[in-house]
Amino acid sequence: MGEMVEPAGKRYHWPEPLSNPMRHPASALFRSTFGGRPRTGASAPGRVNLLGEHTDYNGGPVLPVALQARTTVVVGPARDGLLELVSSRDGEVARIDWRDGRVEGWGAYLAGVVRELAILGAAPAGGARVAAAGELPVGAGLGSSAALTVAAAKALAALAGARLTGRQVAGVAYRAEHDHVGVRCGVMDQMVAALAKPGQALLVECASAATRYIPFHGRLLLVDTGVRRELTRGRLNERRAECEAAVARLRLELPELVWLASWPVSWLARLKKALPEPLRARALHVIGETTRTRFGAQLLARGRLKPFGRLLYESHESCRRLYQCSAPELDLVVAAARRAGAHGARLTGAGWGGAVIVLLGKGEGGRGKGERSVAEAITRAFRRAYGREPTITPVRPSGGVRREPVY
Repeated sequence: MGEMVEPAGKRYHWPEPLSNPMRHPASALFRSTFGGRPRTGASAPGRVNLLGEHTDYNGGPVLPVALQARTTVVVGPARDGLLELVSSRDGEVARIDWRDGRVEGWGAYLAGVVRELAILGAAPAGGARVAAAGELPVGAGLGSSAALTVAAAKALAALAGARLTGRQVAGVAYRAEHDHVGVRCGVMDQMVAALAKPGQALLVECASAATRYIPFHGRLLLVDTGVRRELTRGRLNERRAECEAAVARLRLELPELVWLASWPVSWLARLKKALPEPLRARALHVIGETTRTRFGAQLLARGRLKPFGRLLYESHESCRRLYQCSAPELDLVVAAARRAGAHGARLTGAGWGGAVIVLLGKGEGGRGKGERSVAEAITRAFRRAYGREPTITPVRPSGGVRREPVY
């Protein structure tokens, strides 16, 4: 999806959960655009990653939770084998041939989904009309593209009368973004969008795709700085290339090495000698973050939120110093959260802009003083530095992709 700048508003609120918050806008958009009722639909959530930044495409673990905010896709049949697309973001109708490799814009994601469904024999035979509506800001590092592709894969497969498992849906969505759009992402966003459960974090070992649910009993604030970035042409691809170059050099030391995250921690001295900068710094981040994420999952499973929070601060510093993927706005929010007494805080969603996740304890939840005081301290610091306020909302770990009723 293309970059869309949405300035952070003066918002600090405690939204009540809605069972299907976007089903009416998506269906209404379909009706007003195409003049008929959609056949079926699905929605998928965005995500925040608690730990495991830039480990997914390096074969390491990640620990995300799904957001309440979702993207809904409703679909109906078309006549001529094409995709007819409309999004609530601009309301413009696009007609594309999904077999054409030159598709641009957000339609490229949908074309990639249909190509991958066709390989599985699960694509609508006569094309499809698609309307998408969502609550997730684009370019904020909250998994908006994965929410779109996972919801689209679920809805379009249902239109074709095919039943896919959650893992199959995640695979279709991942390959659509990675292979067809060209974002060199890992599997995290699509896995959590497809498989998440309410009240649970999802530990994903990305090399094997093994998953484990971890109960989450803390409180989270999501601080959106309003800074947006475009991953397709951005530094994510550069960092992935650097990690691949590091693996190629390290294979001289360990020929069987496949994933950077698999380098033995006890061999860090050998790694430092083998790699020049900046490859050394990138590798040290990935290996350290791999250890933090696995240890963090153990702490979270035992309800030890304070030591888990310290790992979040360590992760942010590693992202800032070694991986160089932070931004001044992100650093300011993390520092303000620490001064205000939050258990932990770190950038989430690759970095270079986007959002920070802030961890609070179990006793500071709800509409209580602790949560509000931390949010107000962050807001004051951000306003002094940038003359505007970030968007701050509470996060409740939510469920993954689901079918939605249409109207």
